[in-house]
Amino acid sequence: MIDIAALQRRNRLGYLIPLWIAGCAALCGIAWLCLTLQLRLATTGFSMLLVVVLLSYFDSFVSSVIFSVTSALLLNIFFTPPVFSLRIDKAVDYIPLAAFLLCSLLVTSLVRRIRDAERTQREHARLLDLTHDTIFVRDANDIVTYWNHAAEMLYGWRRHEAIGRRSHDLLQTEFPAPLAAIEAAYLRDGEWEGELVHTKRDGSRVTVASRWAMQRDANGEPLGTLETNNNVTRRKQAEARLHQIQAQYLEEAQRLSKTGSFGWHLDTGALFWSPQAYEIFEASPDVAPSLAFVRERIHPDDLPMFEAMLADVTAQGSRFDLEHRIVLPGGRIRYLHVVAREATAQTITQADGRQFIGAVMDVTDARQTAARLRQAQTELARASRITALGELSASIAHEVGQPLAAITTNGEACLRWLHRTPPNYGEVEGCVVQMTEEGNRAAEIVQRVRRLMKGAAPEVQAVDVNRLIHESVAMIRNDIDANGVQPELCLSATMPRVSGDPIQLQQVLINLMLNAVQAMATQEGPRYLRLASVCLPDGRVRVSVSDSGPGIAAVDIPLIFDAFFTTKATGMGMGLAICQSIVEAHGGTIEAINNATARDAGMNIKDGATGATFAFRLAALPTA
Repeated sequence: MIDIAALQRRNRLGYLIPLWIAGCAALCGIAWLCLTLQLRLATTGFSMLLVVVLLSYFDSFVSSVIFSVTSALLLNIFFTPPVFSLRIDKAVDYIPLAAFLLCSLLVTSLVRRIRDAERTQREHARLLDLTHDTIFVRDANDIVTYWNHAAEMLYGWRRHEAIGRRSHDLLQTEFPAPLAAIEAAYLRDGEWEGELVHTKRDGSRVTVASRWAMQRDANGEPLGTLETNNNVTRRKQAEARLHQIQAQYLEEAQRLSKTGSFGWHLDTGALFWSPQAYEIFEASPDVAPSLAFVRERIHPDDLPMFEAMLADVTAQGSRFDLEHRIVLPGGRIRYLHVVAREATAQTITQADGRQFIGAVMDVTDARQTAARLRQAQTELARASRITALGELSASIAHEVGQPLAAITTNGEACLRWLHRTPPNYGEVEGCVVQMTEEGNRAAEIVQRVRRLMKGAAPEVQAVDVNRLIHESVAMIRNDIDANGVQPELCLSATMPRVSGDPIQLQQVLINLMLNAVQAMATQEGPRYLRLASVCLPDGRVRVSVSDSGPGIAAVDIPLIFDAFFTTKATGMGMGLAICQSIVEAHGGTIEAINNATARDAGMNIKDGATGATFAFRLAALPTA
């Protein structure tokens, strides 16, 4: 392995030895010349000092000592009595020799310092020329005193053309703020940074990220400024293009979603709208948005809600979320959803006063679509009820026929009791009472059917669940008998009432029972329809409809209550969806499970029973 240190030492000695020999020879030559010319000690010493100073440029302190000592010895030998001897007879002759030696060492030290400082300065200047950042130095009067290579490349002016000129005039600097304010901050802090616009020699303009650093003297007075500039023109152009693209995308997205953005300065009341916000309010872009303009557009019925929101925000509310209507020219109504929150230091740079940033969305189409959907659901539910009534017409006729037959029978009996001699008025009165009760019962059935067909508004009342089950079974008795189904009622004797519309709840029961009857239509063997009611420990009432059919496929159970989902070839898939909506409107829940699962869940299902169970739960009314 090569010993780098030893090699460097050999190279160093190879330089120093010739230097020392040449230097000492030069000093000897000066001494011989001065002796020949019979010059005095002072003149010879000055001449030797010049040579020593010159030689000190070539090496370090050691060489300066060698040359200084050699010079002092030559002066002692040739110019201090006795000459040609190292001996000094007079003490006074020591003074000039000592002065020469001391002066030589001091001067060579200063020379070396100056040489090292110049070398360091040249190295620094060379390094500054290597950097890609523009660097120049200007004095207290902004006159350029240094101009690096990167500055030449960026601005186009050569170094000798820039030095000596005022930088701001040379570059036609455009400042982001008044120059007086920038200089005041610079003098106060000793540094400044920001973005400047400079003009190049060819007239083109560049944007630079500029940093100023101040150099001060011992008294703190400014001596000059080191200014470094980094060309950010392309970055600024890219940012501007990106912001333009983002603004275009945002504007298009707002237009597609019918959503506008706005800013609201709470203290001044000033509003700032995006183009889409102007379109939503159908305002001209020339109109300055204001709260007064918004108030003019708001629907009179929604104005109190809007004023309450303003009061809440003024009382230190940090956000708001509301829907309201506006009245557009021509009386057209538009529904708006407005959300906003108070701006923070991370979202805005202006810190004076409270400001809100928000969005306003035109939800008119959504509201109209929802209204149309509700209307369609209502019409579909009514159509379903009418269809069910068509299928149950025979059962309804049978049920109405029973009280009519009883009325006829009681009327004939009444006539017989009147024709007897004497007439039995007590029996007649009993027949008339029964006729009245049966007539009221028939009228109630007719009225209930009429409400069901007309889709009348729900009539909430206390409903006897067990009675509702009996009436529902009676209404589909013909279907039950025609399909060979054996109904089984397991009703709790102490059932509390529930609050609801008996017509709608009866529709739920009828739909569930008809589904059960149809599910068993192709089933071989006995067909059982079991209806049960029970009061649960949590205070709710559970009504269940169980069949002995094939049951429900596991993959169909999560979808069974979805609208338009059906496993029947001719089904619409709306019956169970309507049942679910009715039960949930009554604050209850409904579920579909197979009988094996229902038995495990504690329902009274026979062991080994097949089929499925539909059960709904409703809140019970408190007992008196």
